[in-house]
Amino acid sequence: MCSTQGLGLGLGLGFSSRSCTISPSFTSPTIRCGLRGAGTRKPLWRSAVMSTEAIHAVQALKIARKTEEPASSNFRKVDQVFKSRIGRLIKTDLLAVLAELQRQNHWELALQLFEFMKKEDWYKPDQSLHCDMIYMAGKNKQIEVAEELFSSIRNQQGLRPPDSRAYTEMIGVYLQVDRLDKAMEIYNSMKEERSGCSPNELTFTILMKKLQTSEEHKHLVSDLKEDCQRFLEYPEKFLEQIDTKYPKRRPFKLV
Repeated sequence: MCSTQGLGLGLGLGFSSRSCTISPSFTSPTIRCGLRGAGTRKPLWRSAVMSTEAIHAVQALKIARKTEEPASSNFRKVDQVFKSRIGRLIKTDLLAVLAELQRQNHWELALQLFEFMKKEDWYKPDQSLHCDMIYMAGKNKQIEVAEELFSSIRNQQGLRPPDSRAYTEMIGVYLQVDRLDKAMEIYNSMKEERSGCSPNELTFTILMKKLQTSEEHKHLVSDLKEDCQRFLEYPEKFLEQIDTKYPKRRPFKLV
């Protein structure tokens, strides 16, 4: 069983671990909510139908969280749902609930569930789940949460060092709040040989999308284009696509 001390988010769920018989695969499920009508808020990447237990668990968590009562009362109600419903779910259902909470952007509930899952006997450190959580934290401008998640990839036993996706997600987090200095700091760390990975097209896309339209960052764009030559297989084609999609902003002159 994996330790959860690396994240240190102080959720304090207080649930004990539980063993269950599971399949060896640990990939996030492709799901959609079976209780929803066709054409209503379709998931971006899910295809299999969630189990009834997973659907009810999602609904119960949302109801408990939305209650218009003091925060302490809400937390107690959420904890009750964890004890009565979440604690009974098998691995595939837990993953499905996590994915659905992420899709609906309930970041606090998703984070709480993620911490709970890490205490389960079946859980094995999985960098893709951490990256999903980093992305969700960044989308909600929860920078400290994203930083702790990224740090946990570096420090948690059983996880390989951050890969290109982890670095790229963290760059995107900082760009969400206009912390270009921190984004470039992560980018430069990614380029170091000891990182074990390198920037890819997605990395360059999110950086150049932010920088390409500003004359102020012209020097950074120039450096990124040089790095494209170094790290990408077809840099000219990629840069042509970037210039077409994100054209440089022309300076506005008063007549």
